[in-house]
Amino acid sequence: MKAVVMAGGEGTRLRPMTANQPKPLLPVVNRPIMEHVLRLLRKHGFTETVVTVQFLATLIRNYFGDGEELGMKLHYVAEEVPLGTAGSVKNAEEHLRGEPFIVISGDALTDIDLTDMVRFHKERGAKVTIALKRVPNPLEFGIIIVDDQGRIQRFLEKPTWGQVFSDTVNTGIYIMEPEVLDRVAAGEVVDWSGDVFPELLEEGAPLYGYVADGYWEDVGTHESYLSAQADVLSGKVDVEIDGFEVSPGVWVGEGAEVDTSAVLKGPLYVGDYAKVEAGAELREYTVVGSNTVVRAEAFCHRTVLHDNVFIGRGANLRGTVIGKNTDVMAAARIEEGAIVGEDCVIESEAYVSNDVKVYPFKTIEAGAVVSTNVIWESRGQRSLFGPRGVSGLINVEITPELAVRLANAYATTLKKGAIVTTSRDVSRAARTLKRAIISALTAAAIEVRDLEVVPLPVARFHTSQSGVSGGITVRTSPGDPESVDIIFLDGQGADLSPGAQRKLDRVFSRAEYRRAFPGEIGELSFPSRNVENYSHELLRSVDTSGVAEAELKVVVDCAGGTGSLILPSLLGRIGVDVLTVNNRLDEASPTDTVAKKMRDLERLGELVANSGADFGVRFDPVAERLSIVDENGELVDGDRALLVVLDLVAAERGGGRVALPVTTTRVAEKVARSHGAEVLWTATATDELTKAVRSEGAEIVLAADGRGGFVVPEFSPTSDAIAAFVRLLGLVARTRRSLGQIDRAIPQAHLLRRSVPTPWAVKGSVMRAVVEAAGDRELDTTDGVRVIEPDGSWALVLPDTAEAVTHLWAEGPDSDTVQSLLDEWAAVVERAES
Repeated sequence: MKAVVMAGGEGTRLRPMTANQPKPLLPVVNRPIMEHVLRLLRKHGFTETVVTVQFLATLIRNYFGDGEELGMKLHYVAEEVPLGTAGSVKNAEEHLRGEPFIVISGDALTDIDLTDMVRFHKERGAKVTIALKRVPNPLEFGIIIVDDQGRIQRFLEKPTWGQVFSDTVNTGIYIMEPEVLDRVAAGEVVDWSGDVFPELLEEGAPLYGYVADGYWEDVGTHESYLSAQADVLSGKVDVEIDGFEVSPGVWVGEGAEVDTSAVLKGPLYVGDYAKVEAGAELREYTVVGSNTVVRAEAFCHRTVLHDNVFIGRGANLRGTVIGKNTDVMAAARIEEGAIVGEDCVIESEAYVSNDVKVYPFKTIEAGAVVSTNVIWESRGQRSLFGPRGVSGLINVEITPELAVRLANAYATTLKKGAIVTTSRDVSRAARTLKRAIISALTAAAIEVRDLEVVPLPVARFHTSQSGVSGGITVRTSPGDPESVDIIFLDGQGADLSPGAQRKLDRVFSRAEYRRAFPGEIGELSFPSRNVENYSHELLRSVDTSGVAEAELKVVVDCAGGTGSLILPSLLGRIGVDVLTVNNRLDEASPTDTVAKKMRDLERLGELVANSGADFGVRFDPVAERLSIVDENGELVDGDRALLVVLDLVAAERGGGRVALPVTTTRVAEKVARSHGAEVLWTATATDELTKAVRSEGAEIVLAADGRGGFVVPEFSPTSDAIAAFVRLLGLVARTRRSLGQIDRAIPQAHLLRRSVPTPWAVKGSVMRAVVEAAGDRELDTTDGVRVIEPDGSWALVLPDTAEAVTHLWAEGPDSDTVQSLLDEWAAVVERAES
């Protein structure tokens, strides 16, 4: 049986370590990751191997040659362009005909028992066998579910936390029968897990998962790179270490000179011909490369020094990686998480702060303090984007400098000359940050249309117009006046998709921004009639017939936000008797707090009841969400407001589909069915409702999130409180029922929610525990894991995407049943954590 080693990856997340060398050549305890892989293959009898190469292929060929030194025979197959995991193997088909073969990544560290995996493959009569491994954080991997016999039931590639229902992931190690390659088109981009395996699974082909007991680490981040070194030194992975173990856990290579008065506290490794002087201190998990010098009084802890590095007297390094041929001079200090590329000079007494990344061929001057002015990644966040865009404290986490880099990264993802809108709320912080954003966009050859202060739905509307590529809007974070959100929009005015967010995140973290030549600098313009154009299109798209004849009277609270720029004039054009409150731009209070919102809603209820209005509404400060008060002054909020609007829309339309997140009460299904409509359940991410509305043939008549966000599909695919209010006016005018009457006719829901703190490291195992605890009960994995009881009661377990928390929902016929369900699944989550 032959082997295929995939060695074409760039390893962009590991830059600057991979800026000038391919990821498979990164050393783990002084030996390239790929060499560890090849030695594992040779150990299990795979001596003839095909190596697929693409990025910096010559360096890999030059290092390994024909494989003779390793006792192997290597063939190289190059891709001119990336072809995907399956396309890459197809490209090597001429070497693989007629017999099964194994596929393994050249940049993952493992000691999995390949011989036992081959036995498993043959015994099961499998067409494909995939090596599986349980990991604490499965987000970056493909999740695979197998039955008791190991037969694969389902694939899910790189899930969100809401889609994590197991911690058993695809390691990228496969054994395949040769006919599987017939499924792969030559010269095309094809992926095993995304394209070939799901197709085979659907046809019922024998696909099996081999759950491996051995070690496996995808060395894809700086943290996992350091962890791999520590695991080798600790003996957690069965690989060969070159050199002599001079004392327990202390390995020294050939020709190395270690002064007897140097302090060595293993496990650690000193490479060939390295020199460690008297008084130097090397602590746990430190790796010293070949021909490296560590001078007297220097200190290294959990530090990886590549080959030919010089560490000066009294230098202090903790939890860092230093690239080859780099000099760190006397008394320099480099902190945890910092990465210094190859051929750099860190001069004496320079200070490189946590998580700073210094790219190759840089010089840091003596005494310099490096924190933000050299390439670095965002402050240890798991992801640049949160549930509301890029968020943080004003002038602490979100500074004008950060805004410039974000705008630079966004511009780099677009073509030169593209048109981007900018907008903001009424706050001074948003104004300051928007100015920085505009400067960065125009400097990167982007044409900017500044909408200035507008409601968020108006910004989305103008961004969706023909010729516009995207938008950036800045607002104060809901409920937190000291924080701000920078929201990036796509060409249809919706929040960026997760894929587009990841692309922007990659450009930002690598700081590879585009700059324009002087003649290419973008223009800044200020379009006129923004509000008028939005109002005109809204009234053209949304049915307001019968409103004038109904002589409706409503109370509208603009909350001191940007809705006050449009609502009074818009309602005047519709012909509604309106009492407007908080109809001003309140710069001092640009966001909602819980106290402010509840105070305003209480006042709104009093005004509606005392004035005899048909109903009242309160907008959030950016007019994206809506709170409703009925004719009696009673608040109709959250899911109840959703159900009331759903009843009105479905009754008038007499059919269609309604898109709702899986966290919504199932009473919605009863309401929809009573009028011939159908509910389409979606995941809870902000872009899921938009995706549902955009889906071809979906026939969506309403989408809502149960938190005051409503999508009016005939006008826009995004949440728009202004459009929702205008639509509500028409619906109420044309029906003979009040909102209070509709609300009272809808059955009460028994739906409760609870949150359980959950460390990031155990979220995957928690979800696996939930699936196992469900037993034979029906499961819904639209988002998280929803367990459905025989009587129709259900509980949903959903990991939070941004915080170390797991959320639980439960619904049943009565409060006692719901409370019991919540307690049951909270206990499952808590047991899995321990």
